[in-house]
Amino acid sequence: MEEYSMDPPDGGYGWVVVISAFFSMGFTTGILRNFGLFFLDIQNYYGVLTGTLSWVTSTCIAMFHLGAPLAGALSVYFMQRGVIMIGAVLAASGMIIASLSLSLPWMYLSLGVLQGLGCAFCWMPANSMVSRYFKRWRPVAFSISSSGECVFSMAFGPFFQWLIEAYSWRGALLIIGGLQLNLWVCGALMRPLKPNLCFATPSQETPTEDSKELNQTSKKIPYRWSLIRRPELLLYITFATLATAGFFIPPLFLVPHVRHISVEQYWAASLLSILSLSDLLGRLVCGWLASLRLLRNLQVLAMAATMLGVVLLLLPLGQNYWAIVVFTALYGFLFGSMVSVHIISIVDIVGLKGFDGALGLFMFVRSSGVLVVLPTAGWLVDWVDDFSAVFYLAGVCMILSAVFVVVVDRIVEKMNRKKSMTASERFLDPSESFPVNVLDHSEA
Repeated sequence: MEEYSMDPPDGGYGWVVVISAFFSMGFTTGILRNFGLFFLDIQNYYGVLTGTLSWVTSTCIAMFHLGAPLAGALSVYFMQRGVIMIGAVLAASGMIIASLSLSLPWMYLSLGVLQGLGCAFCWMPANSMVSRYFKRWRPVAFSISSSGECVFSMAFGPFFQWLIEAYSWRGALLIIGGLQLNLWVCGALMRPLKPNLCFATPSQETPTEDSKELNQTSKKIPYRWSLIRRPELLLYITFATLATAGFFIPPLFLVPHVRHISVEQYWAASLLSILSLSDLLGRLVCGWLASLRLLRNLQVLAMAATMLGVVLLLLPLGQNYWAIVVFTALYGFLFGSMVSVHIISIVDIVGLKGFDGALGLFMFVRSSGVLVVLPTAGWLVDWVDDFSAVFYLAGVCMILSAVFVVVVDRIVEKMNRKKSMTASERFLDPSESFPVNVLDHSEA
């Protein structure tokens, strides 16, 4: 019997896809992580409270999450390549319109809605393409591609500070918008996988897990609301929603915090580069360890989340530049460790077949946390007149989120043991005509 398979090649042109995703991460999330450099300048320009301006960043990150499932759905019709190209235009347009400094509502539309959607349309398809091209080396491929965020963020920190001083924050945004047009090239490099013709024997007629997932997602929208009935995924999304405090508060408020304790601008900006460097190390080290399978991905995630929460609680205790450097480096390494496994852990929970739908749902629901946590942090600063409070908030939320990861890990392990036992029993059952495909049975 003839059939077409689309098994991940685990190499070849896949490494071009990884490099393209690397640059996609850099020109999207790598830029978003440096928004803190513009915060005080834009606040002074419009003369608004911290909580009011926080809505700009909150809207951007929320649209980034809300746009992820939409990007997944559009990928079915325009392919990942086309969606990334659309995202490039949206992101660049957002930055260029924001540089006109028309009014604060226009900032919500440009830096918030357009920039957020543009980044989502580039980020989601890029991750999806990497997952399709790799299986055995997926943790390493994801670590390399996601490290683009760190490398570019590390370079953009001092570069953006120089742009602000040389051309003002408005000129800097205009130049950044031009840089984001390079995302168009990243999209052009995302070549879809071509199916291979193969001949299946009777015992091979059931397609592999990866083949089923790739064929099915080429025929229908990958966003499945049926996934919401899975308690382990809902608990994992709860973890992600709480973790938004630890993910998004520190990069936004770190620079204002250190400038509040009288650290000079360039030294304050250098902290974002230190954070990005340690973040990169965390992603690469943890991605390599994950590929060795010494610990389950969810176990690594739980430990990293707990330690990250402790670091955030201790960070405000540092009252000079070098003390904050130490805490920033620790935060970056643990943050990178979490990022390297928190997306691929979705595969461990729902399987590769449900990855696109689960990732879209994951991003969609997590947006609620983003919409709440950043404005809340801004109002908290206005209330107590101290940036330290937001780091305490982030630390508590991170430690609480780790509890949910532990529960999810227990549920997934229990389910896997049960499936393995059932598969073994069916395999040994003499009444079966053909051997059971364990992978397909585990996903039944």
